[in-house]
Amino acid sequence: MGAYHSNKTLAFDENEEVSFDHFQILRAIGKGSFGKVCVVQKKDTKKMYAMKYMNKQKCVERNEVKNVFKELQIMQSLEHPFLVNLWYSFQDEEDMFMVVDLLLGGDLRYHIQQNVRFKEETVKLYICEVALALDYLKSKRIIHRDIKPDNVLLDEQGHAHITDFNIATVVNKEMQATSVAGTKPYMAPEIFQPKEERTGYSFPVDWWSLGIMAYELLRGQRPYHIRSSTPVNEILDMFSKANIKYLPTWSSEMVSLLKKLIEKNLDDRCSELKDLQNDPFLADINWDAVLEKSLPPGFLPTQGRLNCDPTLELEEMILESKPLHKKKKRLAKKLKENQKNKSPQNGLLEEHFESIQKEFMVFNRERLQKEQNEKQDNTSIIQSKCSEDEDGQNNNILRPDYVA
Repeated sequence: MGAYHSNKTLAFDENEEVSFDHFQILRAIGKGSFGKVCVVQKKDTKKMYAMKYMNKQKCVERNEVKNVFKELQIMQSLEHPFLVNLWYSFQDEEDMFMVVDLLLGGDLRYHIQQNVRFKEETVKLYICEVALALDYLKSKRIIHRDIKPDNVLLDEQGHAHITDFNIATVVNKEMQATSVAGTKPYMAPEIFQPKEERTGYSFPVDWWSLGIMAYELLRGQRPYHIRSSTPVNEILDMFSKANIKYLPTWSSEMVSLLKKLIEKNLDDRCSELKDLQNDPFLADINWDAVLEKSLPPGFLPTQGRLNCDPTLELEEMILESKPLHKKKKRLAKKLKENQKNKSPQNGLLEEHFESIQKEFMVFNRERLQKEQNEKQDNTSIIQSKCSEDEDGQNNNILRPDYVA
């Protein structure tokens, strides 16, 4: 895809808003129901990112605009070493864009599909890294609701990062979430409760999902045979009757921790960072070192290439009806057609697009960081000047009324 873009460095005004034109598109690496992800390079800084772009028309047709806006709002408020952090958000006539950290190690689902069997020490570190991210999300009152191998990306060194806040929700101190949301095989029992019995759920659902994911990483399959098509009554029946099989080759300490995470009783479930830190299996963990990413993971992704399905690139080049590299020509042609076509249906769609145009939240973390650094520099200068003024005074001289 990069062949369709010039490598020439363009000069951009630092005060102008970041847009699609600021990036060179390199290749496709992922796709969802109405959004795709590609690797991009910012033309002025040469920094590499992942860019998620969501087609406005598809979002409108599938009633997903509110979810996109909610995800943007959540991600703009977050920054953590074990999250995939948002850098820029912008839009054009066709798409909404989110530019985030590029993690070249691939997601854990990809590695499971490559028949990687993760060692206990590796899974142990993943649990710690994801737990620190979940603790941070709790401090922001955010329930992720979709912790699973597909949504945990590795960097080149193999450290874990949570991504995809599409169905995350924010709860206040007295409130609990009530809507049924998530990916069935990873959803906690309390989410499936019948409507008449449902009292709501909160942060512990993410810790259950972490336990299911850890089990799957160790064994290559999940503890419960739940599929997206499995009826809720069958799932509840499994939770009440099925016994989870823990392999005899696993250490008793790991089995004990998994049991505390995959615990149906909320009072007994390990669902806070302090619960994890007090577990004997993790007694040797230096949590500051985990946060600083100074503990090496036992699994190192393949270096020098993207760890993802290579067919995504072919699909974008050959099958995609609206390829990204032809966007400029397509938008120019679309503008002419829209001027001619004023049908009621087109008018209704335009109303939705105008609403998105007004309400979309533009974001620029690079600019935000620059402004924060300038404020800190100014504060330091003021403090330094005050300190110099104080040093220039003789504070030992007594006022005249104290002289005998």
